[in-house]
Amino acid sequence: MPKSFHQKLNILSLMRAFMERTDENHPMTVQDMLSYLNGLGISVERKTIYDDIETLRTFGMDILNRRERPSGFYLADRNFELAELKLLVDAVQSSRFITARKSRQLIQKLESLTSIHQAKELQRQVLVEGRVKTMNESIYYNIDEIHNAISHDRQISFQYYEWTVSKEMRLKKNGERYRISPWKMLWKDDNYYLMGVDEKSGLVKHYRVDKMLKITMEQESRNGAQVFENFDTARFASGTFGMFGGREETVCLEFENRLVGVMIDRFGQEIMIMRKDENHSTTLIHVNVSSQFFGWLAGFGSGVTVVSPERVRRDYRDFLRKALENYEGKENDG
Repeated sequence: MPKSFHQKLNILSLMRAFMERTDENHPMTVQDMLSYLNGLGISVERKTIYDDIETLRTFGMDILNRRERPSGFYLADRNFELAELKLLVDAVQSSRFITARKSRQLIQKLESLTSIHQAKELQRQVLVEGRVKTMNESIYYNIDEIHNAISHDRQISFQYYEWTVSKEMRLKKNGERYRISPWKMLWKDDNYYLMGVDEKSGLVKHYRVDKMLKITMEQESRNGAQVFENFDTARFASGTFGMFGGREETVCLEFENRLVGVMIDRFGQEIMIMRKDENHSTTLIHVNVSSQFFGWLAGFGSGVTVVSPERVRRDYRDFLRKALENYEGKENDG
């Protein structure tokens, strides 16, 4: 082969060595590089190594020469710092919607962005305890297909499933395809949701992306531009508990002042908080009233009270009364 080809092969192999095998704590000496290249069947002189390093520096690689032990040359700057990769690995591992198999594949790709030595630190990252992974491997393609439809201003159709008590997937509406104008993708409660206009009812609805099957981009253009032009997605997300639907209400809550952080975390810093007395305050929130909302309220016991409207107070009392009926007249034999 021509000499120029071998020279290109030398420098490309050396570049890979710097990317895969070096970091600040694991530099390579010139002798290390010669041994590495010899292992690949490449024979070069020491002077060639120095020349190739300078060429790689001119190309833009931040290669430094460490004088103290361990001494040698290493790649000092990468697209991602180790701390950033750890953050990404944690996000992948803790994400519920990414399957276990896909998580392993993504983490392997993230490991390739640093040295083999630092990659071991990524492998030691701790999984989130008890995190249940989704089993729908097609979710990645679902997300891509939905974004394609949004960017092309097209409607989509799909099938939607639910789980039975026997842990089997069952298509809703007997397999009838849903027809939606997609507008927003929302990350909520460790799940991806599609928000759009249902073509049959004309209402804004949301769907779990991992429960959507056989998505097809249709020829028809989307409807609902006026609806979503000023649609407050953040308000919708904060007021929807567990992404379950319900009638939208403006609810006045009275809460103990120790829970002010909980209210702000849940509904945002924009909510108006009015001090009632030394220990209590009130706020107005916009929520979709549902059993999930009532369950959230019940978790605070007497710390939070529904002040108005009266129909929500009545519904909350009924919710608590029905929950209590499960325990009335039952004695604990233990």
